[in-house]
Amino acid sequence: MQALHYTRAAQLPDILAQRIVILDGAMGTMIQRFKLGEAQYRGEGYSGPGGAGDRFKDFAYDVKGNNELLSLTRPDVISDIHERYLAAGADLIETNTFGATTIAQDDYHMADLAREMNLRSAQLARAACDKYSTPDKPRFVAGALGPTPKTASISPDVNDPGARNVDFEQLRAAYYEQTEALVEGGSDVLLVETIFDTLNAKAALFAIDEYFENSGQRLPLIISGTVTDASGRILSGQTVTAFWHSVRHSRPLAIGLNCALGATLMRPYIQELNRVAEDTFISCYPNAGLPNPMSDTGFDETPEITSRLVHEFAAEGLVNILGGCCGTTPDHIGAIAKAVEAVPTRKMFYPAEA
Repeated sequence: MQALHYTRAAQLPDILAQRIVILDGAMGTMIQRFKLGEAQYRGEGYSGPGGAGDRFKDFAYDVKGNNELLSLTRPDVISDIHERYLAAGADLIETNTFGATTIAQDDYHMADLAREMNLRSAQLARAACDKYSTPDKPRFVAGALGPTPKTASISPDVNDPGARNVDFEQLRAAYYEQTEALVEGGSDVLLVETIFDTLNAKAALFAIDEYFENSGQRLPLIISGTVTDASGRILSGQTVTAFWHSVRHSRPLAIGLNCALGATLMRPYIQELNRVAEDTFISCYPNAGLPNPMSDTGFDETPEITSRLVHEFAAEGLVNILGGCCGTTPDHIGAIAKAVEAVPTRKMFYPAEA
């Protein structure tokens, strides 16, 4: 198989072949630390550049918890979080767009803002990466496409197995709009993440490929599933191996796992991916252990614990990209970066460009 010719981040495959690349940590965990209320989510108290002013002051529905809206109302918060992760040593920064699809935003009655959210979020991440990039350490924007709160494979009604609250075409259209805005805003990489339903992911991959064909762009693609319990399967029923074979046609730069499990429980599934995805880079960004509402971050693991655990992944030769998901902070990312700095990246077959 010949290597793909990327129109952005063309140097990233070579970097991955030379060293472990560091992904950032949790956006939501960091947003919670700002303790923003309903008024702050609407933009009250911020008069700096790129703000929304009174635009959402009288919006008829509650918006607290809509983290993607903060890219429009509190860009200072989002930029601050990006810069903290970059200062900690992250090479890849995710856009604040996990729930920035029309389908997810419909829960807040803000579906019409999805494109603007993606565009602005990518621009904020782009500016942060440009600020921290150096010739010997370029930083990359990973445009994040989340799973949506709806599933195309599973019925929401236990009494009607055939019922669905979303279909493939709705997902495809939402993901196409998101992809277009993320690329327009300056993303270098596209990250389809936290996949619990492979059919949802296939809609995203179809939309991305459609966008590539229409635009002439081709960005590196990272695909990250989530194993939801000790069965070793994603929510829609596939094993990690089956999941890989379902999405490998999209020729991702990297395949991996994130969220749901801490590193200890995730390890056998990363080992499985390492065995079956021989010609693809492997990514891994686990939660900081299991949830604990009494903890400062909502999760138990300290930076020292998480970095020690993922260092074991690296030392075993399992990974090319490491980062953190729920409960991780810049301190976690800094500790991970330091722990694996001298550890060789996972070896794989990566064909020379034709």
